[in-house]
Amino acid sequence: MSTWETVLAILGMGMITMLTRSFFLLPKQDLPLPDWVKQGLRYAPLAALAAVIVPEIVMSHGALIDTWKDARLYAVAVGSAYFYWKRGILGTIISGTAVMLALRIGLGW
Repeated sequence: MSTWETVLAILGMGMITMLTRSFFLLPKQDLPLPDWVKQGLRYAPLAALAAVIVPEIVMSHGALIDTWKDARLYAVAVGSAYFYWKRGILGTIISGTAVMLALRIGLGW
């Protein structure tokens, strides 16, 4: 690509980004949403979080893990158990991280 094509591509992507992000700010009044859309949007953050985290847990180098000797599985199990037991975010993070570090550093997983 030439320099002008690169500049044009960057400016075009910037304009598209600005337009799509400001789309909901342009109307003067709220856009009415059907009830089924409002209910569906309640689950969007959880679905997005699962879409990001689950592949990190069950995949390694683009393929499903094929061994139980993976520290991530045990860290997730301990973190989930802690959250189920105490309902605390900080403790969940600390317990999962402690198990993962212990298995990775201690056992070399």
